[in-house]
Amino acid sequence: MNLKHRSYQKELLDSDAIPFADIEQNMRELDVINALLGGHRITVKGFNLLRNGQQQLHVCEIGCGGGDNLQAIYKWCKKLNIQVAFTGIDIKEECIAYAKKNKTLPLCTEWICSDYRHVTFDAKPDIIFSSLFCHHFTNEELVQQLQWMQHQSAIGFFINDLQRHPLAYYSIKWLTQLFSKSYLVKNDAPLSVARGFIKKEWKKVFVQAHVPSYQIQWQWAFRYLITYRHE
Repeated sequence: MNLKHRSYQKELLDSDAIPFADIEQNMRELDVINALLGGHRITVKGFNLLRNGQQQLHVCEIGCGGGDNLQAIYKWCKKLNIQVAFTGIDIKEECIAYAKKNKTLPLCTEWICSDYRHVTFDAKPDIIFSSLFCHHFTNEELVQQLQWMQHQSAIGFFINDLQRHPLAYYSIKWLTQLFSKSYLVKNDAPLSVARGFIKKEWKKVFVQAHVPSYQIQWQWAFRYLITYRHE
């Protein structure tokens, strides 16, 4: 795999007509991977950086998948008695169905099955975020995505996504071949790294989107946490 440039090969999960049982297995394994390799920790960190001490917030995730990230934020908020309302948006009906079935979130949680670009809010969420979502898009599409998150959020947005790196690629390829029972995970996990970004590529996209005053932090294991706060 040549990792000098981003891969645009489509992941299997991006295709249609995947059996629901296969998507469920994929969602379960992704939750475990994010828990073990620090993905949920990074999501909670991004949320807390933008929260800035507020005790009552509305949080929206685009590309929410099975709802694992929202669940991680909710567990953390419960410990600190933070009141939080959630909106999860995903284009796949199967992902929304899985999230509704398997995640314990406040009753006011809203699940929206839609392309995020078609969603508008009566009241803007305080924080919008995505995790392992951006690498599914072209750089041109990402420009629009950054602008959408900027315009639709009241406080700001954050992104948790993969660094394209040979060690990350071959490590996750080896680990999933050994331990995964999901053909989706075995194919898509290393491909996700190949579709990921390096820091200078992120900077270029933000310049093209005319979104200023953002911060990029490298996180273990081979991730970037990007935060933007309205001035």
